[in-house]
Amino acid sequence: MADAAALHASRRLRLTQPLALDSGQQLDGVEIAYETYGELNADKSNAILVCHALTGDQYLASDHPITGKPGWWVRMVGPGKPIDTSRFHVICANVIGSCIGSTGPASPAADGKPYAMRFPVITVRDMVRGLVGLLDGLGIAQLHAVVGGSMGGMQALSLAANFPDRIRSALVIASSARHSAQNIAFHEVGRQAIMADPEWRGGDYYGTGKGPEKGLAVARMAAHITYLSEEGMHEKFGRKLQDRDAKTFGFDADFQIESYLRHQGLSFTDRFDANSYLYITRAMDYFDLAEEHGGLLANAFAQSKARFCLVSFDTDWLYPTAESRSIVHALNASGAAVSFVELSAPFGHDSFLLDVPALDRVVAGFLGA
Repeated sequence: MADAAALHASRRLRLTQPLALDSGQQLDGVEIAYETYGELNADKSNAILVCHALTGDQYLASDHPITGKPGWWVRMVGPGKPIDTSRFHVICANVIGSCIGSTGPASPAADGKPYAMRFPVITVRDMVRGLVGLLDGLGIAQLHAVVGGSMGGMQALSLAANFPDRIRSALVIASSARHSAQNIAFHEVGRQAIMADPEWRGGDYYGTGKGPEKGLAVARMAAHITYLSEEGMHEKFGRKLQDRDAKTFGFDADFQIESYLRHQGLSFTDRFDANSYLYITRAMDYFDLAEEHGGLLANAFAQSKARFCLVSFDTDWLYPTAESRSIVHALNASGAAVSFVELSAPFGHDSFLLDVPALDRVVAGFLGA
């Protein structure tokens, strides 16, 4: 579980107003943890907001204080890189509901105890309201661009639709305007794994010294499968055995893919909170941009004057190219300026995080135009 004390490196901004939520509830005293890279120019016109994915955080291009690993998009963000911090002021904030410094289930409620399951259910639009509150606090009226992959792309779309005057351009990578039944199904498997763990204790495990680590690890394993492609798994693992010459005829991790998934699951529990996983996956499942705007996706972008770029990957079966094309069609119908490209990469949904030089060129070209 993420240790709040270890997250001191993040900047934090406390919103001055209560945050109204789609559920009808509100959150008071919301804090947003964020990191910035590059200098903000005098007229504050060079800011780029990068939105993170489900298990991401604000440590975009700096070492993570818990894991010690490099930032999750360090290959993309920095001086001379596609998101060039010698030109742009780049902001990345932890979404509300998360556990990496922003207000979430592990945060203290008014009574001083962690919210736990008293934390209100949130939506992607609520996350975006928190991000807009951050921009207000930083005095940034309009972004040069908002950029996001996966759930970050959902935030980018929601920002463009609900706060059209706040951005000049939006780059949406490997994302969707709504969660499909299949997406919801995989998330529900993960949530049930967490809640079935006896250490979940109805969400009240804070201060006990132990949380639902086994359930959270299984949730991560199931989700991680959806981020990969069959081609990529076959090429990297195939049916190769893990540190042995023959099958054990037992239930240890005989195969390399089993060992890999177990490692992914266990390492995840060191940096993430199980309750946050429940809340963020639910927010993604509720996301349906067309439903928010009268049932027609084109309506979502009717007021937008921004230009858009949509990117998909040919091996991404979690958010396949058809999902991006439907957004492009809606943008065309609304009269928006939009470009679209499907890139070839063997890595599945995770392609946006990995070494795909063609993506670098698209990002640099779009943001620099």
